[in-house]
Amino acid sequence: MATNDDLAQIDISTEEKDKLVAEVMRYALFKTHQTSGCPIKREELTQIITKNYRQRGLPALVIKEAGDRLAATFGYEMRELQRTRAPSNRSARTSSQQLSNVDAKSYVLVSKLEPEVYSKYVEDKERAHLSGFAFVVISIVHVAGGKITEEDLWHQLKRLGLNENDENHPLLGNNKQALELLVQQRYLLKEKIAGPEGHFMSYELAERALDESISSKLKEYISQVVGTSAGTAE
Repeated sequence: MATNDDLAQIDISTEEKDKLVAEVMRYALFKTHQTSGCPIKREELTQIITKNYRQRGLPALVIKEAGDRLAATFGYEMRELQRTRAPSNRSARTSSQQLSNVDAKSYVLVSKLEPEVYSKYVEDKERAHLSGFAFVVISIVHVAGGKITEEDLWHQLKRLGLNENDENHPLLGNNKQALELLVQQRYLLKEKIAGPEGHFMSYELAERALDESISSKLKEYISQVVGTSAGTAE
């Protein structure tokens, strides 16, 4: 929480600062809901603050306090994403949108509520299938060693009844778009790689899928599946 000395140095009143903090909080919550949890660029939050104010240290102060209040009021951590590494293959090409996602500092809202509380009071049950799809895809990529070709990924998904060219899935709608959303949400990194037989697309786990909160659940889930399979084999 900003002190009176902090505000005096920046030359802004407590009321003005509180109004900016509330605007940043509203934007973060709205954008998260509107974009199904895609990252929010720091630049977007900064523009809210600098629209009417030019004080140099103000954006950092307001964004930090907005994060603190989101945690205290709604149980959300406004987590800064670690930048995705650059493509490992020198001949790989990524889209300009992918590059901008890599370069920009951004945030995601992560619930710190207990799973039972989140499920009962916060989780949007109508979108639960998207979370399930994300977990399945991340599991497949994880088991493949953290990286998989697009062809192999769709081969595995097809075994689960998800076809690449299905644009009218009863739950997911357009299957390709559902997969692309995981790239936009920074669960997956998509690369175009040059191989001896031409170019091919590849997916690997991105920063949100590598987060400890996700990876620990993933390992627990996989161990349960392996344990169930072993029991069945016996």
